[in-house]
Amino acid sequence: MMWLIAEDEADIRILISMMCQLWGHSTLVFDNGQQVWDWLDQLEKDVEAVPVPDLLLMDIRMPGKRGNELAQRMRQIPALQRRPIVLMTAYALSDGERQEMMASDGVDAILSKPLPDFEELQALLHNIHEQKQTA
Repeated sequence: MMWLIAEDEADIRILISMMCQLWGHSTLVFDNGQQVWDWLDQLEKDVEAVPVPDLLLMDIRMPGKRGNELAQRMRQIPALQRRPIVLMTAYALSDGERQEMMASDGVDAILSKPLPDFEELQALLHNIHEQKQTA
């Protein structure tokens, strides 16, 4: 499986990418929201030429576009409609903000930073992926 990772903090981005690779996944890594937006432009132009990730894991607050804005656009692209989208944030979100992002932007889960430990994060992300595939 290939997972998309979008995170502006280099240490977190590198750590998550390395963990995913240890779990046996290839990664498509971006360091800001605008890069993901540009990748989405390419995907919409030619879905056969651009890799389609099996899971999308993105920070909410990044330079360029925010994770929830990207999620909303991703849900409009047929190749990504059934792919799990997980957002991460270091900021406190109210229950209402979380519910709004999940309902309006098509987000499947929101993780708070600091992220869970290695095994817990692995189980959580794989469970989200499995649930989305069987939904």
